Amino acid sequence: MLTRIEALRDQFRPSERKLAEYVLAQPGEVINLHMADLAKRVGVSEPTIARFCATLGCSGFREFKIKLAQNIAGGMPFIHQDVRPEDRAEAIIGKLADRTINNLMKVRANLSASAVERAADLMARARRIEFYGAGNSGIVAQDIQHKFFRLGIPTVAYIDPHVYNMSALSLSRGDVVVTVSNSGRARDIIESAENALSVGADVIALTCSGSPLARIATVALLSDVVEDADIFVPMTSRMAHLLIGDILTVAVALRKGEALQERLARNKQAVRQRRIVS
Repeated sequence: MLTRIEALRDQFRPSERKLAEYVLAQPGEVINLHMADLAKRVGVSEPTIARFCATLGCSGFREFKIKLAQNIAGGMPFIHQDVRPEDRAEAIIGKLADRTINNLMKVRANLSASAVERAADLMARARRIEFYGAGNSGIVAQDIQHKFFRLGIPTVAYIDPHVYNMSALSLSRGDVVVTVSNSGRARDIIESAENALSVGADVIALTCSGSPLARIATVALLSDVVEDADIFVPMTSRMAHLLIGDILTVAVALRKGEALQERLARNKQAVRQRRIVS
């Protein structure tokens, strides 16, 4: 319920948006109030509250409070308001940490295990894996590739649209492309996925459900994270995609078996040798 309110906040009328902000800031208090009391505290009318509940798919204020209480009982963080210019360090820590934890828990609850299994099977058998992303998603693509190159699979990460669109056409059957796009609507990423599919490569998409990228991908790993538009708050979608990248890395490593353990041990030893010993 809290996530849905956040997603719809910009679509509410001004009075409903005022109510939404109060609910997001004080969900634990709202569930103990009568409609008249809530209307008085927020400074809106009772019909406004009724419309607000209907927009959220509830039959009335009572059902809204029940769903909100279930939301809170399920461990949703209480602090959902945006970071504000006057916030001190304690508030910033709480708001950003709670938002990130909330989104990671959503990924844990909703990520399809069968989709992860299928993606891991494709990547474990792949002759070559290429990771594509632009902007913030490009950084995520590079991070996941940094984990995968240690598994003995030829890998590369591209963040330049011209490069990854051309590279996708150079692939063939048995190769895999991993595309990262939270919106799933980046024109260059979609075009590169289409190019890879046209030459027989498989495409794994880290994106949101219902997006054009999710629809064309061989396997879609979905993280429906409501991105915060507040200019002070870093995008949390990258945390969800980094988690999915870690999940894929471990799943593929397990498929590689004992032979990979020796390789990883050598890699770790090589890193240790470059550390200063006290």
